[in-house]
This record gives sequence, structure tokens and C-alpha cells, in this order.
Amino acid sequence: MRAQAEPQLTLAATGDSLITRPLRPYKEEQFLTLRELLHNVDVAFTNLEMIFHTYNEGYPAAESGGTYMAADPSLAEDLCWLGFNLYAAANNHSMDWAEGGLRSTMAVLQRLGMAYAGIGTNLAEARAPVYLETAQGRVAMLSMTSTFPSWARAGEQRPDAKGRPGVNPLRFETQYILPPRQLQALKEISKAIGHEAMKAQRRAIGFAAPEDNEVFHFLGHQFVEGKKPGVRTVPHQRDLEGNLRWIADARRQADWVLVSLHAHESQPESKEIPAEFIQTFAHACIDAGADAFLGHGPHLLRGIEIYRQRPIFYSLGNFIFQNETVRRLPMDIYETYKLGMEATPADVYDARTLDQKGKLKGFPADFRYWESVVALCHFEGRKLSHLELHPITLGFGNPRPRRGRPQKAEGTLARKIIKRLADLSAPYHTTIEFKKGIGVVKIA
Repeated sequence: MRAQAEPQLTLAATGDSLITRPLRPYKEEQFLTLRELLHNVDVAFTNLEMIFHTYNEGYPAAESGGTYMAADPSLAEDLCWLGFNLYAAANNHSMDWAEGGLRSTMAVLQRLGMAYAGIGTNLAEARAPVYLETAQGRVAMLSMTSTFPSWARAGEQRPDAKGRPGVNPLRFETQYILPPRQLQALKEISKAIGHEAMKAQRRAIGFAAPEDNEVFHFLGHQFVEGKKPGVRTVPHQRDLEGNLRWIADARRQADWVLVSLHAHESQPESKEIPAEFIQTFAHACIDAGADAFLGHGPHLLRGIEIYRQRPIFYSLGNFIFQNETVRRLPMDIYETYKLGMEATPADVYDARTLDQKGKLKGFPADFRYWESVVALCHFEGRKLSHLELHPITLGFGNPRPRRGRPQKAEGTLARKIIKRLADLSAPYHTTIEFKKGIGVVKIA
């Protein structure tokens, strides 16, 4: 790194990359423009929402993140070719093929020298930051997920017991708020169906069953009294403290620190508004020393907040979205759509995306999942000095074999994408202007 009073760094941040098809054959100018952008920054980041394996390394888990993800290991090289050099790996698909799929993915990434974080053979490995050496200094990145099957959570190692492979978790607690009359009615229902008796039995034989003091526990959920009905969420205290401790460690070991969170959770009124605990955690990460918070997970854009002169991206949406061309799927997902042994993968994708009249539904029917941005951040002295938002399209309306690969969005579409992101960011007092085909964030 050259000697200077104010160290500088350029970061290109993208959202979810679900790659199942090669990228290198394509030569469109709008596609290669993105590749050039990724190659001309110090750090190019994406969420690796894919498992690299050949279907022989493990077995499908009883529960997946949705689609059972699988990609040929050679496709990892396509991501390198595109320009990425930093990968978040903790997400709801990390354990779709259980421990075998996880270990295969780690082996592929390690063989290719791809810097990743968020997964490991135990919690210490999964929670640890990864370090990327750049010409502008050392960059740390930590990856965690709040969306995952409970059994996918990495476990701590003890002197007398092995740790558990899995993801670095950020659990959270949800409390449902009810007015006094409605809460009392719920307590009466709990008693009437025998749930209170079952709770008493568990306590009597020594199993964990929380006492109902300020919080009333019903069928695995927490209810509290309040004036108006509502929902509130808070980070799980132990996961919060554990992740913040490693952010503080990385702050002392690197020139820049990035935090990645994969989170589907939202406010009840809209998937585009993050759950309360996500903002709480994002602020805590910046306070602990992070220079940028890179959110993703819901597959669509959420707003941008500038907090203490550092960017918080609540969701960068999709970057590569090829979840309809996984070549093999386990029987579990066929059964989900009431398909038999004779069905093929295309039958699953049809059942998931076509209604009874043959009209598109789900992801392919909603443009928000196919329009996103690449965030280009310029840092000077650890503070954000300039932030550009390069709009991209993943081919909304294209046939299945052609949608899901990013290209630069232009003209009216580019303006529409930036306008939508500006509207989502306004509640955070973030101003975004459309200039020369891209969004420019006003930095105070």
C-alpha cells in the first residue's frame, strides 16, 4: 500500500449469486461491462448462495433453503473469471446437501484460493473473519446468516466433544405484542387445549420450559402485553456478542472490515423492509468497527442507510439468479409439489412457477427479483467518500434458460431501478440521484 495520509479503497458489492450455468461463453457488451467494473476495483464481493459438488459428496438434507442448491465445481472458476475476490458463504442454502456438500464447497473454494467466510467445521471456523490482501491494504470480511434450518448452525468445540459443521449464525428472538384482552384470550386457549398442562409436565421432569412471567410462551412463540398488536425482534444476545467480538478483533487486524449478513426476515407489511433486529445489528456492527454492512437474502432490493459515514445495504438483491436450472433434485422437493418418481426437474420448476392456467407466478412473475444494482463504494481514510449504484437487469420476462444472468441496465429501466431504490432508502434519510445512467448517493 502506498504511503499516504488517507488510505483509499474501492469496493464493488453485489447481492446473491446463485450460479448454475457457465458465464464465460457470453460476450454482450452490457455483460462484459459488469465484468470490467468488477476487475477494476480493489474488492469485488458477492454472496455465494451455491454449493459446489457432484451429488456424490453428501446426501440431501431433510430440509433445504428452498431449492436444493447444486452446481458443478467448475462454475466456481466462472465467478473468479467475472472478477470476484471475496465471498460470503453463510446462508440458508449452505447445508442443503448436509455436511458432505458443505465440505465439498469448502474444498473447491480452498483449491481455487477463493477468500470466503461464514462456514466451517465448527463455530470458531465459521465465525472467523477471512482476510484479503489488496494493493490498498488488508481487508477483513465476516459472514453470518439469520436465515437457516436450526440444525445448520455451526457448534462450538469443547475439549471433550467435537464442534458441529455449519454456518455462522445470527439468531434472533421474536415477540408478538397483544393488548391485554387478546393476551388473556390466548392464555385461556392455551389452558383449554392442554398446552399449560404440558408445560407444567416438562418443568416437573426437569426439561427446559421457560416460566411465564413478563413473557407468555405459546407453541414455541413469545407473547407480551402492549397497547397495540405488533411484532418486535431483537438479536440473540450470545450470537450478537460473539459476532461483535470478532468484528472488534478484525478491526485491530485489518485496514478495512466488511460485515455480510444473509437475512430473509422482514417487517410484516413488506418484504422490502428489514426486520427490526437487522437494523439493530447493522448499527452495532458499525459501532464495533465495521466499515460497511453488506446485506442480502430476500432476493430483492432494500434501502440504503449511511450510518456514521459508513454504508449499510439492507439488501443488494440478486446478482446471479439461476435457481431454475439445478440439474438434479432430491425426492423431497418432488413430494413438496406432489410429484412422483417419474417427474423431472423441469416438472418441479413448472409446478413452482406456473399456475393452473399456465401463467407465471412466484419469482419469475415479479420484476423486483430481476432488477438490482452493483454498489461501487469509494473509501478514504475508512470513511465513505463516494457511492455509485450501477443498475443491472437479470432478464425479467426471458425464458427460463436465459434469465438469471446480470447485464447492465440502461435507459428507462436504469432510471426506474434507481428510483425504486431511492424510494426504499428515503426512510433512512438517504438521498439518491440519477446521473448519467447510474445512481449517486449524497454523502453528507
